[in-house]
Amino acid sequence: MIRLFRVFIPASVVALLLSEIVLVMACYGAASFFTLSEDPSVYLFAEENYWKVLLVVGLVILGLYFQDLYSDLRIASRILLVQEVCLAVGSALLTMAFLGYLRPDMLLGRWLMIVGSLGVVVLLPLWRIFFWKYVIVALRSERVLLLGNSSILSEVISELVSRPEFGYSILGYICEEQPCDFPVPCLGTVSDVAKVCEEHKPTRIVVGMAERRNRLPLQDLLEIRFTGVLIEDAADTYEMAMRRVCSRKIQPSQLIFSSVLGPRPQAIALQNFYSLLLGAIGLVLAVPFMLATAIAVKLSSKGPVLYRQRRVGLNGRVFTLYKFRSMYVDAEARTGAVWAKIGDPRITPIGRWLRKLRLDELPQLWNVVKGDMGVVGPRPERPEFVDLLAHQIPYYRQRLAVKPGITGWAQINHKYGDTELDAMIKLEYDLYYIKNVAPALDFYIIFHTLKVMLLSRGAQ
Repeated sequence: MIRLFRVFIPASVVALLLSEIVLVMACYGAASFFTLSEDPSVYLFAEENYWKVLLVVGLVILGLYFQDLYSDLRIASRILLVQEVCLAVGSALLTMAFLGYLRPDMLLGRWLMIVGSLGVVVLLPLWRIFFWKYVIVALRSERVLLLGNSSILSEVISELVSRPEFGYSILGYICEEQPCDFPVPCLGTVSDVAKVCEEHKPTRIVVGMAERRNRLPLQDLLEIRFTGVLIEDAADTYEMAMRRVCSRKIQPSQLIFSSVLGPRPQAIALQNFYSLLLGAIGLVLAVPFMLATAIAVKLSSKGPVLYRQRRVGLNGRVFTLYKFRSMYVDAEARTGAVWAKIGDPRITPIGRWLRKLRLDELPQLWNVVKGDMGVVGPRPERPEFVDLLAHQIPYYRQRLAVKPGITGWAQINHKYGDTELDAMIKLEYDLYYIKNVAPALDFYIIFHTLKVMLLSRGAQ
């Protein structure tokens, strides 16, 4: 695993990304040799057309990214894979054609584009299939032994088995007393840990015992650790694999004495600066869209254009959040404060489109400029829900340690939720964000938010 942007990214994903960039560049580079009448090196470098090739390559890779081909490497169907590659290449060609319409000097040679694109459509799916069958297997270098019976290990096993690109090969587990129903073999009991390690040669041991007091084989684990085997808590493996904190395993002492838990004052000060800057720039650029949205809201249903709602912000301070109205007037007069749900009858027809395209949230840029919110952070909840969830979910109020945001780590990783379980999962994502808050993570979230917005995911 490689840690980039404060996020654990499988080395195989990075390797695949880099290899496909080289492959796509090679396709268009080779096409220049077959299609150009002049010396390709003169055309590409002396005449400075190389940047056009790089632009096409970037657009193709971006098209693959928007279809989640770097977040899930599994090949469900070869036909679907070819279709997705064709869509990525076709989108790149259309974009280049549009840019060429604006500036004809941005166009590459017609046959260079055609031959290069055909090469990508043929070779990239073949490379993907080869990578999935052989390279992924070769990169599964971590031989993992699980120690314990806790429920968190069950979730870790499920995630690691379904994501072979993580590079983890699970040997089995060592039970505490009685075997449980894990989908991997039981290799013995806690007292057998030294013997099992000698026989199976793990490179990593993940400890997830339900009860450790007077049961954890400390001396055996100490000796095993000095042989070079990594030993880590199941909560750390959970955080790496799931990209969220396991709230069920957090003890208050872990939070109090942690040296890595955010938010760090320097990171927060920097975040406030660029949030204000991005909010101001975004507000200016969004004026035409906001004007069109305001007209659409006004003409579609009776009531004010803007919707004002009390939300809880930094350190529990209540502020007024602004949105374009997407519900009918007095939608909650009978029901009181309730979460939105799929097919919510309170939402107007135009409001559904506003929510899908996230246009209803544009006025929140003003909240960013005012300092009530940041561009990135946990989504602000209503006071009624905060009071309710704080009594039901441990550590819920700790998400108020940073400013709420227009987008956030939970928003790009989890669907819109209307249950207590969804609230707990989003809290785990929020705690991960608070623990790792940094400009790199913020811009990573903003970049991924663009995909969520363009594909209309998670709206309700």
